Amino acid sequence: MANVKQKLFQRNCNVPTSNGKDGIYAKSVNFEKGGHGKVNGVKERGQTRRKSLNDSLEGEIRDFLINEGELHTYDDLTKVNPITPTTVLRCLQARYSARVFYTHAGCTLVALNPFQPIPHLYSLDVMREYHSAPQPQEFKPHIFIVAEEAYRNVQGHVEPVNQSLVVSGESGAGKTWTSRCLMKYYATVAASAERCQETVARIEKRVLDSNPVMEAFGNACTLRNNNSSRFGKYIQLQLNGSQVLVGASVQTYLLEKTRVTFQAPSERNFHIFYQMMKGATEKQREEWKMPHDQTFAWLPNTEKTLEEDSFGETVEAMFSLGVDEVKQRQIFRILAGILQLGNVNFCPATDESRPCELDEESKDFLQKAADLLQVCAEELQSCLCVRTLRAGKQSALLKPCSLSECGVRRDCLAKTIYSQLFDWLVSFINNSMCADNSKWCNFIGLLDVYGFECFLQNNLEQLCINYANEKLQQHFAAHYLKAQQEEYVSEGLEWSFIKYQDNQGCLDLIEGSPTSVFSLLNEECRLNRARDAQQFRVRLEKELSDNGSLSWDKFSKKPHFTVAHYAGKVSYQIEGMMEKNKDPVPPELVQLLQQSEDSLLHSLFADADTRGTNTRGQKQVVTVVSKFKNSLESLMKILHSTTPHYTRCIKPNPDCSPLTFKREEVIVQLEACGIVETINISAAGFPIRIPYTSFLRRYGLITNVKISAELTDSGGSEDGDREALASAVEGVLGVVLKGRVPDSSARSDDKNTPNVMVHCGKTKVFLTHAMLELLEGQRERIRSVRAFCIQCSWRRYRRRKHRARTRAVTLIQAAVRSWLVRREVKKWHSAAMVIQTRWRRWRTLMDALAEAELDDAEDLQEEEELSAEPVLDPVLRERGSVQLSGLQEPVVVRGWPLGLAMASAPNITISLTAKGFQKVVSLMASLSIPLHRGEYKVKTNQFDQGVASIRAQPRGSVKLHMQRSPLLYADMYPGDKCDGVTGFNQILLEKT
Repeated sequence: MANVKQKLFQRNCNVPTSNGKDGIYAKSVNFEKGGHGKVNGVKERGQTRRKSLNDSLEGEIRDFLINEGELHTYDDLTKVNPITPTTVLRCLQARYSARVFYTHAGCTLVALNPFQPIPHLYSLDVMREYHSAPQPQEFKPHIFIVAEEAYRNVQGHVEPVNQSLVVSGESGAGKTWTSRCLMKYYATVAASAERCQETVARIEKRVLDSNPVMEAFGNACTLRNNNSSRFGKYIQLQLNGSQVLVGASVQTYLLEKTRVTFQAPSERNFHIFYQMMKGATEKQREEWKMPHDQTFAWLPNTEKTLEEDSFGETVEAMFSLGVDEVKQRQIFRILAGILQLGNVNFCPATDESRPCELDEESKDFLQKAADLLQVCAEELQSCLCVRTLRAGKQSALLKPCSLSECGVRRDCLAKTIYSQLFDWLVSFINNSMCADNSKWCNFIGLLDVYGFECFLQNNLEQLCINYANEKLQQHFAAHYLKAQQEEYVSEGLEWSFIKYQDNQGCLDLIEGSPTSVFSLLNEECRLNRARDAQQFRVRLEKELSDNGSLSWDKFSKKPHFTVAHYAGKVSYQIEGMMEKNKDPVPPELVQLLQQSEDSLLHSLFADADTRGTNTRGQKQVVTVVSKFKNSLESLMKILHSTTPHYTRCIKPNPDCSPLTFKREEVIVQLEACGIVETINISAAGFPIRIPYTSFLRRYGLITNVKISAELTDSGGSEDGDREALASAVEGVLGVVLKGRVPDSSARSDDKNTPNVMVHCGKTKVFLTHAMLELLEGQRERIRSVRAFCIQCSWRRYRRRKHRARTRAVTLIQAAVRSWLVRREVKKWHSAAMVIQTRWRRWRTLMDALAEAELDDAEDLQEEEELSAEPVLDPVLRERGSVQLSGLQEPVVVRGWPLGLAMASAPNITISLTAKGFQKVVSLMASLSIPLHRGEYKVKTNQFDQGVASIRAQPRGSVKLHMQRSPLLYADMYPGDKCDGVTGFNQILLEKT
């Protein structure tokens, strides 16, 4: 299909094409000297080819419709060629059959209701995927794309602007579900903050829980939708400077309170009543006086079971919002009292001067209602049956009401209570989740209003609802269709206006000045006269007959008027319209509720004015249409101050059947909301418009353009400044277009080739989405390169700094270590000097002792020679020993070497000089000799006295090799005894 479109486009326009991601066919830009560009598409050549295109329109449509298998691949309806209601309808039908429910239509998103749950389409993973995507537009069309675009635009590319998401469509098209998905998306992605996580989670939960509560009290089952919103709401999601959700607020518009007392056939009351009936416990039923066998006149079709009949979910959401159990009990008691009022019926009195009576069953119902509302039953009955007429400031007359008036007063009481309760609940929700003004700076608004309605009988509610839809349609037309085309012309684009349906005439009919339907309704309500529907119809015909949007059916018996809305003609019944517009509340009913013992009900009407007159005595009349018009005007001011994003919900079939596509139903909605005109303007125009200064402020880094503060402040208002800005913009666009692929159709160096991607106007740059993607891509690449350079410089600086610090630390450590070593060496030198001194001193002492021992040994030898001892054998004398065998007793030999002693006669005693038992044992073990044998005995010198000297030892002694140093066994302080073995001599003896 894309090939067919490309072929047709080339054949008729003779322009080379390139398939972009968004389906926009690009042409190059032509810049003139003054900085003003022109779109070169309206020359004679192009006009001639456009004629040929129109001539072959039927053939092209036929070629387009042949390849129906590829229709579902068109994510954007601007790709359709040609753009006609038929081709758009076939494309939507093909996508719906392929279970693709979202399609882009230029600046809007078209959403088809599948009428069945599709959980995987809205899962948390899908939300995170769209939120984390660099370019969400490249993904398949989805409501999350619109949500993410608005979220990023809050502090977006150019200027931070508040955003509004307008969800429109008729009843049953899926607006409520779409709004629910948007709130879930923002509560998920805008609450991912690490700081104050508990507060953010609480706000997120309250924002999400406000949906089921407001839907329970404000939605109902209608003929066209099981969960139809019977009120309008605008939700502001408040964000701080970090785009974190910090609060929310809700504004409501025109609750359809008449549904409390009147439901059309096959329709139901508000969901909350059915939830109470189906989800209440036995204890709650007893408290609410609602037995199982009781039926209520204001609760039709109770046998119908809906997904919304979830009482537990509503109660849980109320707890989350801060509505405690006491408040909940009060709320449900009030609602139960309203239901009991619906069963109260009146009987006509026999005498006109007496008030109407109650039947027997109604007395019980009235008593239950009084008990639940905590008011006096007699006073309640009196207020319903008797009205007070004030003749002056103090005088009052009591007048019995007719049967119909009693029913009207009963319904008025129920509607007033429910309306005040709903407003209190909305106020309570706002107080529970709204943030202080100092905590938020921007917001994203979600507008969910009732869709366009046309029933068999339409009254004031439908007129207000359709009026609101007319205002939104005008906002869309003024913001996009009209304003965009006028801006093209003012900026110098050669543009031929595309016609679209303008609904200004319809709005003049409804709200115009000085005469309109609303003004005439208000005037009738202010006049103190009987209200006549036929007379009002005549006055409308007289005052507004010149307006082409107003008509009448001359054959209708009921007074009515018909308004030609943008979505079709709707006939409104005049009967009862003035009463609904005035919406009178009898002061005696307000006084009764102010006397209620229920604190909540009393607070709802505590500030109500029961007199209803101003200081001049004139009756104050604030009509329904006046309040609704004022609130709607305030809403439109908010929408005009924000950047809107449109989502058009389409109802595929009137029966709400799953995956059923009715072409006649869809084509009417497409024509009514102007989808085809929107697609045409989007396909031919530029959806993105950026002033020169803002453009250069964001994209000037591509060419290193710097704008001065004077240009920024003035915005380039002067011609010279404008030319300078235009020249700078030219350079940026030229660089971006040069960077495209070679086969691209947009080249800045070929100025004869037309371009529809970009246009430089007088003060703004007009861009398509494709050109914006090119600019953003080039900007990201430049930022990446510069970020890489900054990172390199920073890393180089850090590396140099690290090296310098390492070098300094090394020097410091070396100096400290050298100082420590020097200090330690000095200690070692001092210790060595002490050791050497002590050793020399000890050595000198030992030498002196040795000399003394030698002298003692010579004296001992002389004494032995003088004694009578046997002469020893010369051989033995040579060997350094004595003959011991001839002696009768063992001879004690001291100081002999161990080997010499063992080689001598067996009967000797060997004395060993050793210290410690371990050394003696180890020595004996090494010599393998026992300590005591029959031939000889071994003992140590420690136990005997005697002199052992080196001079007394024989020559040729046995040497014992010791592994350890003998100094370990030396006496550090040898004794002064001259007859003992000194330590030094002991060392010498053991060593030899």
